[in-house]
Amino acid sequence: METYETDKSRRDQKKRGIRWGNMIFLLIAHVAAIAALFFFSWPALITAVVLYWVGGSLGIGMGWHRLLTHRGYKVPKLVEYFLATCGALALEGGPIEWVTTHRIHHFHTDRDGDPHTPRDGGWWAHIGWVVRGSSHAHDKAVVARYAPDLIKDRYYVWLDQYFYVPTILLGVALFALGGWGVMLWGISLRVTLALHATWLVNSTTHMWGR
Repeated sequence: METYETDKSRRDQKKRGIRWGNMIFLLIAHVAAIAALFFFSWPALITAVVLYWVGGSLGIGMGWHRLLTHRGYKVPKLVEYFLATCGALALEGGPIEWVTTHRIHHFHTDRDGDPHTPRDGGWWAHIGWVVRGSSHAHDKAVVARYAPDLIKDRYYVWLDQYFYVPTILLGVALFALGGWGVMLWGISLRVTLALHATWLVNSTTHMWGR
């Protein structure tokens, strides 16, 4: 069976056209992030900082990365689900897709088969793989190989498909409580900055230093 890490699959990855869903989302997110700068307020800034920590540190760092991807520690299932849901607020896709991609990355770090290797260029490693890369994490055979533990869990299957729901609910709540400013800072600006912070790990930190 041909697997994702073969040379042919890697070449096919680079030949893909634009993934328009990702592209449109990123364009809207960046425009909304710029718009947020015209709605500054201290409540908006505080909201963005707190949610950046919730989505990025609790969610992606502690939840999706150290816990789900590497199983670096154990917590009660409810705590695990809470951290995983916090990760969904970062809008980096679903947990199964994220974990599959990251496990592939660790298995082939900066070599053939790495989904976002900087050997294919800094732009590719930063954002190119998101808008033009292969959707390998939606390949059932690949997911079954790299994330067999998650596809057995019904909550993760649901969250992977509807990862955007927590953010929509949060956005509605922020708008109701604080208006456009709090919503734009707490969602658009916060998410956009967090995405680039994550991508900088894939690009800059793999291109310079050790």
